[in-house]
Amino acid sequence: MRNRLLLSIGAAVATTALIAGCGAMAPSGGSPMSFFITSANPGKGGDLGGLAGADRFCQSLAASAGAGSKTWRAYLSTASMNGQPAVNARDRIGAGPWTNAKGVVIATSVADLHGPNAKVGKDTSLTEKGEVVSGFGDPVNRHDILTGSRPDGTVAVPDPGKDTTCGNWTRSEGGSAMVGHHDHKGTNPDPVANASWNSSHGTRGCSVDQLKMSGSAGLMYCFATN
Repeated sequence: MRNRLLLSIGAAVATTALIAGCGAMAPSGGSPMSFFITSANPGKGGDLGGLAGADRFCQSLAASAGAGSKTWRAYLSTASMNGQPAVNARDRIGAGPWTNAKGVVIATSVADLHGPNAKVGKDTSLTEKGEVVSGFGDPVNRHDILTGSRPDGTVAVPDPGKDTTCGNWTRSEGGSAMVGHHDHKGTNPDPVANASWNSSHGTRGCSVDQLKMSGSAGLMYCFATN
């Protein structure tokens, strides 16, 4: 009887140790999210602190959602200016695939993201918090997402004297930025522009108030590069 009791106790101790060991070896995990729309603007409209400032903002929001171990980049293009070459948004975001906060794959590659099968839409383009961004027809329309890009993800080259990137994301007054419609809806006479998630029209300016006039809260798309 005593031997059976000792064996039973020994087995229980071993099982407990095994469970504890497995727990210690378990990966810490983290959010699988690799794509989101920012839940807010940094506060200065189109002045995002340039690409570097926009990237930092993406990184900080991702970290707040448990995905800070990844390297994040804002989906923004910049124009050739002051001796600096243009930068294309599509070249900044890694190779994919990308998933939203709910684990839904929105694109498998850069080509897929800019093709007809991409799953970028109101129900899938969620914030880092997993929330839907209001769009056309909602009480508050925030569907204009800053990109400075053409549908293929390259910089929207401005006409002479025009602006498509809020001064390469350093202007909070005047200027303009190319935006896309995350919900593929709007009032543009051009149905292709209405359907474009990354290139629909220019804004009326770059200040917070000017962005609001065209249905924008100065939000951005963020992608993890790894």
